[in-house]
Amino acid sequence: MSYPYQIKDLAAYHAAYKKSIEEPAAFWSEIAATFTWKKKWDTALDWNFKDPKIEWFKGGKLNITENCLDRHLEERGDTPAIIWEPNDPEEHHRIITYKQLHNKVCQFSQVLYNNGVKKGDRVCLYMGMIPELAIAVLACARIGAIHSVIFGGFSAQSIADRLEDAKAEFIVTCDGAYRGAKDIPLKSVIDDALIGNKTI
Repeated sequence: MSYPYQIKDLAAYHAAYKKSIEEPAAFWSEIAATFTWKKKWDTALDWNFKDPKIEWFKGGKLNITENCLDRHLEERGDTPAIIWEPNDPEEHHRIITYKQLHNKVCQFSQVLYNNGVKKGDRVCLYMGMIPELAIAVLACARIGAIHSVIFGGFSAQSIADRLEDAKAEFIVTCDGAYRGAKDIPLKSVIDDALIGNKTI
């Protein structure tokens, strides 16, 4: 896969930057042409600074996960997509190939769908720094759900506030996580955050 702007030296950077400023629609159209689109855009850039109103790739449709995963399967399917180093240095690392990641994302997309998550729903993710977090993010995007990642160090009240602000209808979490030597009981914190919450 070749990209129109591979910055290999300072001169190439200046040339690309100059075009991005002087001809933004043409510049970004060349970049976007390397993506996988369900429907190509009608207009690359429609802007009006007086209103202000700026629209990029109007009329175009794509699924970002197809660009992150599907388009790499044929050539890079067996190469690593994620290399994860665990919190415990004695624990073995994990390598997930593009094919494996694609399969896991499709599986979890179906799990979300089976549990009532649909396009436009808001899903909060309260998880540790594990590959499953990336899988959950991509699975949400795959079915058109809106994800919001909540920092694992927040208190129950802070989480409750964010759930309310996001109008979240679903939460994905796990039993716990580690941050250094500290054990973070994610599920019990979420349980506390949900006390009195009527939206989840």
